Amino acid sequence: MQFGVIGSGSWGTALAKMLTDNGLAINWCVRNDGIAKHIIKRRHNPNYLQSVTFDTGLLSLFTNPRQVFSASDHIVIVTPSAYVIQQFSGITTKDLADKKIISAVKGILPQQNLLLNDYLKKRYGFGIEGYYTVMGPCHAEEVAAERLSYLTLSGTKAAATKKIAACFTTSYINTIVNQDIYGVQYAAILKNIYAVAAGMAQGLGYGDNFLSVLIANSADEMAGFLRRVGIRNIKVGIHTAAGASENRKSPNYAASVYLGDLLVTCYSLFSRNRNFGTLIGKGYSVSAAQTDMKMVAEGYNASRSIHNLNMEIGADMPIAENIYQVLWKKLSPRIAYKYIEDSLV
Repeated sequence: MQFGVIGSGSWGTALAKMLTDNGLAINWCVRNDGIAKHIIKRRHNPNYLQSVTFDTGLLSLFTNPRQVFSASDHIVIVTPSAYVIQQFSGITTKDLADKKIISAVKGILPQQNLLLNDYLKKRYGFGIEGYYTVMGPCHAEEVAAERLSYLTLSGTKAAATKKIAACFTTSYINTIVNQDIYGVQYAAILKNIYAVAAGMAQGLGYGDNFLSVLIANSADEMAGFLRRVGIRNIKVGIHTAAGASENRKSPNYAASVYLGDLLVTCYSLFSRNRNFGTLIGKGYSVSAAQTDMKMVAEGYNASRSIHNLNMEIGADMPIAENIYQVLWKKLSPRIAYKYIEDSLV
């Protein structure tokens, strides 16, 4: 297995660390020659997770994604959703032949309102059997500090998914495998919207009591959306029988990749979506908050994408809808939260 990593932000750097900590050589596409030269000379990313040092003998650095596709058979896509299509510029159907795509993208591609696997199917005829996802809850900063975290790898083929998961398993990363490619992606998208909501509530001055009610209702809202799109493994307290070699329950909605990722993204000080929402709640405009953040908050584009999808799906989503109205239609956060207050149970 020859891994390629497309993306050199904080999460891309964290995933590169996991793979190289396991002694795996990687082909890594970084943003520019300056970053590549710095990593080779100083052994760390100059912009993100600077405490992480690399064995540069395990790194082949590129600035052109096509070079990484050519040199790798397992390609990890870990760029903000708004820039994913750009990374595939110049990539042909032939370039994807016999490749495995591992998505660490936590958003819908906003240009076409599609999940990455659906875009690959539409654009290249790329089958879902070659597509995998790697999802949290797992903040890059805690990976850098080697604080125990969990990842969930999803794919249609259990044996192949376990083999990929093993490459990310370290002393500080436990991996879990499931087959819910659509569910884990939608959960990752929605939790970012709800983290913006949690931050916005904080910025408006709400306390912990209210926040607990907001997040509980967000979890219910997420579950309702997942059911409407056909996800079935979300009943809390119900598990299918574990395999003979497994030492854990089968995942359900209370598992780390669903409810766990929602909780940490809403509560953690590392959460860029929560921090983005806090700025909006304090009165920043969207553009001013984005400038202040200097990092992409996926919940911004996700709120519009989910709004558009839900026009067809018809899930009851007052929290997500009001966040969309604030971010895209200039509704006052204070007014939006009066509507949200009235919807909570």
